[in-house]
Amino acid sequence: MTEPDGQTKAVRAELDEQTRAVLAERAAAGDRPMREASIAESRAATWGWLPYMGEPADLAKVEDRIIPSRTAEIPVRIYTPHGEGPFPALVVFHGGCWIVGNIHLSDRPHRVLAATTGCVVVAVNYQKAPEHPFPVPLEDCCAGYAWTTEHARELGIDPARIGVAGDSAGGNLAAAVCLRARDLGERAPAAQVLVYPALDPGLDTASARDYAEGFGLTTEDMRWSWQQYAPDEEVRLSSWVSPSRASSLEGLPPAVVVTAGFDILRDEGLLYAERLAACGVPTVSLHYEDSTHGFLWIGGVLEVCHRMLGDVRDALHRLWA
Repeated sequence: MTEPDGQTKAVRAELDEQTRAVLAERAAAGDRPMREASIAESRAATWGWLPYMGEPADLAKVEDRIIPSRTAEIPVRIYTPHGEGPFPALVVFHGGCWIVGNIHLSDRPHRVLAATTGCVVVAVNYQKAPEHPFPVPLEDCCAGYAWTTEHARELGIDPARIGVAGDSAGGNLAAAVCLRARDLGERAPAAQVLVYPALDPGLDTASARDYAEGFGLTTEDMRWSWQQYAPDEEVRLSSWVSPSRASSLEGLPPAVVVTAGFDILRDEGLLYAERLAACGVPTVSLHYEDSTHGFLWIGGVLEVCHRMLGDVRDALHRLWA
């Protein structure tokens, strides 16, 4: 932390009690910072979040497929809610600093997302950095969106209501899919749901300084992760890597932007939502001031996770109305 210890303790006291307990447990687990651990070690440690995710939500159907991308065939997992279609859909990209996580680890959050929103969720297992840096993860996510639109009828999906969504690094990828589609004149998603998204490698906001350590995701780990995803600095500052660096956000799909009060990425998410709205993009900003980064993955413990998903459902209904 860059602030004095006294201020750090005062900030902590405002955190949701359940969130404080989870952070304390994870700190006691003794996982090394990502920037200091091996990639294999960090990927294994991520499974420590599984006990916090809750029981699997009940759905009508869950199916695994393999789809083509430019450099590989990649897995997707399709979650169909109960009810009669055609359903709206979200093509979802999980978080994990572009480095850790997969559709198996994020299975329970994706199940509850489908059950709560009533959307078919197509989760894309994009290839990871540092072995596969930009543009490969973005290309995989674009391939997942394109495949979903091509197979919409088969999957019981309404072709006019196919959005993209993601948390953290996945939120970055969802935003970039939308920017890329606009810039290339391709079919754009019907909505973008950005859950505490990583949007700018500068990390020079007040929230990146105030919550740099001790609130889950750290500023230095995030800075290191940006470098793994896009090692070349010039590429890293391009808009398809860093959406906040786009010169204009005009013409992008309607957006739901989720932020957390005690998150290093809070300020860049809030600013992106403001810019979207200022550019005429229908935007719903959902802010959870007493929570922190990663709460989508803690639905078994945190009530705020389920409240947020309900709010996302309601926001999508309004945007798609």
